[in-house]
Amino acid sequence: MSGPSRGVKFLGSYTHQLDDKGRVNLPASFRREAADQRFVLVQPYPPALALYPEVEWTGVEDRLSDLMSKGEDERLDVLTILASAQEVVPDTQGRILIPAHLKKAAGLESTVMLVGAINKVELWSPEHWNVRVASRAGKLGKFTSQLFR
Repeated sequence: MSGPSRGVKFLGSYTHQLDDKGRVNLPASFRREAADQRFVLVQPYPPALALYPEVEWTGVEDRLSDLMSKGEDERLDVLTILASAQEVVPDTQGRILIPAHLKKAAGLESTVMLVGAINKVELWSPEHWNVRVASRAGKLGKFTSQLFR
């Protein structure tokens, strides 16, 4: 069976404001799913950021290590992704700090859309999200009958 190996499931979407220090609140349901875990914030598919709980990041690290051993191009691709990755730990109020370089890379200004992606959380600027969703309008139907039986 594919998917998250330890039952972490992030579902739904939430819009939260960035505070003046660049922190965003994780929704309570997301905090419950990954209680007492560190996260890795990375940008594997721009413009979104991906927030992996440590229990899921371990599998990503294994796949990245394998890819790095394939050749010089692959090694440089992995290093490029990892160079901007950041470990983040929610504070006592459930906020994570989004480093300035990742905020800029994702186009995050004042509002962050947090989207549950089963084993991770994606962070989007609402503007980028709306453009992507609009570009896919009407195309989801070809998969729904396969996914939702």
